[in-house]
Parts: sequence; structure tokens; C-alpha cells
Amino acid sequence: MKIPIERSRTDRYLAGVVGGLAAHFDWNSNLLRVIFIVLALTPGFPGILVYLVLWLLMK
Repeated sequence: MKIPIERSRTDRYLAGVVGGLAAHFDWNSNLLRVIFIVLALTPGFPGILVYLVLWLLMK
């Protein structure tokens, strides 16, 4: 199962997941990275697991 959002090949730090999401939704990628990091550090949000799943599902 693949989702129609692609990982970014140019706007990336690790795998391009956040850059791809930002490009698809036309958001600022740096702001989205900061939001993702803050959410990943909160105890109720499994940020690393979500990132890995998106990495596997995105083209």
C-alpha cells in the first residue's frame, strides 16, 4: 500500500518525509519540521514510529 504523497528528493534531512508532506500540502517545510519535532517529544505522540511508517508508505 502506497500513499499518493511522494518523499522529497531535494528538501530533505533524513528521508524526505516532512519535505514531501510540506510540498504536497504547500506548507513551509521548516515550520512543519519544528511542529513534528515538538510533537515527537511529547509523551502521547509516537513521532518516531509515525515517521518510520510514513517513510515506508510514501513513494
